[in-house]
Amino acid sequence: MQTYQMTNTDIEATRIVYGCMQIGGNWSTKPINDDIKRAAVRSLHAALDVGINFFDLADIYCRGKSDEAFSQIWDFEAGIRQRIYLQTKAGIRFPDDPNKGDPTRYDYSYEHLVASVEGSLGRLKTDYIDILLLHRPDALVEGEEVARAFEHLHSSGKVRYFGVSNHSTGQMEYLNRYVSQPLVVNQLELNLIHNGLINAGVSVNQEFPDEPVHGAGTLEFCRLNDVRIQAWSPLAKGRLSGAPLKRNDERIVKTRELVARMADAKKVSGEAIVLGWLLRHPAGIQPVIGTTNPSRIEACAQADSIALTREEWYTLFASGRGAPMA
Repeated sequence: MQTYQMTNTDIEATRIVYGCMQIGGNWSTKPINDDIKRAAVRSLHAALDVGINFFDLADIYCRGKSDEAFSQIWDFEAGIRQRIYLQTKAGIRFPDDPNKGDPTRYDYSYEHLVASVEGSLGRLKTDYIDILLLHRPDALVEGEEVARAFEHLHSSGKVRYFGVSNHSTGQMEYLNRYVSQPLVVNQLELNLIHNGLINAGVSVNQEFPDEPVHGAGTLEFCRLNDVRIQAWSPLAKGRLSGAPLKRNDERIVKTRELVARMADAKKVSGEAIVLGWLLRHPAGIQPVIGTTNPSRIEACAQADSIALTREEWYTLFASGRGAPMA
């Protein structure tokens, strides 16, 4: 699989990332069981078999069980820790944690970030995280607190590099004022139908889109500052490549049909077309796929071997945005 050299790091990461949110089985408080562990190993092996070397987690995924499930791979792949990259996220807190009645909230305090990473390391059974992302913007963020946490985690060898998820230009600029480590990643929801961050860049001084785009200019800021853009939910939950539709949205139906026709013409999967649309963007976007189905992982990997033309890309884009280019 083709790779990206991630700027300001020594990481040579595959263009497609395997997202491990679902490998923990469920979000209940019940402990992980052997069936979940075995299923996780099958999914992880499928990702490794297609050449993926970059794996994305978060402290909250399946209430920590995804970390535990991931750690099973060490028993099946000798020496693999040095051949793969682990990325995790911190900053989201569940309701009733630690006290009954506590709300869902975001927490970038020194104490929470450090405790979160130490918890992830324990569950993952590893000594270090390659990249730590701040998961959701904390409205009460204090740059000095984040900087102190980053410095401790970096100097102690627990985290090698840092980034953010779901952050805007202004939020990244704020953090950059305090932290000494470069932000190397911004993970954002981005796909063919959730395309506002891209659409904002071609809709300057136009009436379309009617609704404001939150985070306009974020992609351009990341490109100018060597921040790797990762796309979460890059397959739009499968709505463009075969998953049942919950409602009849004409824009999605037409785009889904276009994806199917293009996939048939190129003799690849629908997933390959949807992911290929992201990979064609010159920003070097890394899609984070989350399926646990080995056959769908293989279908996604086909995206690495296709290259959409400018005309094909814009045909898909116009359909996904629901309007022709002006």
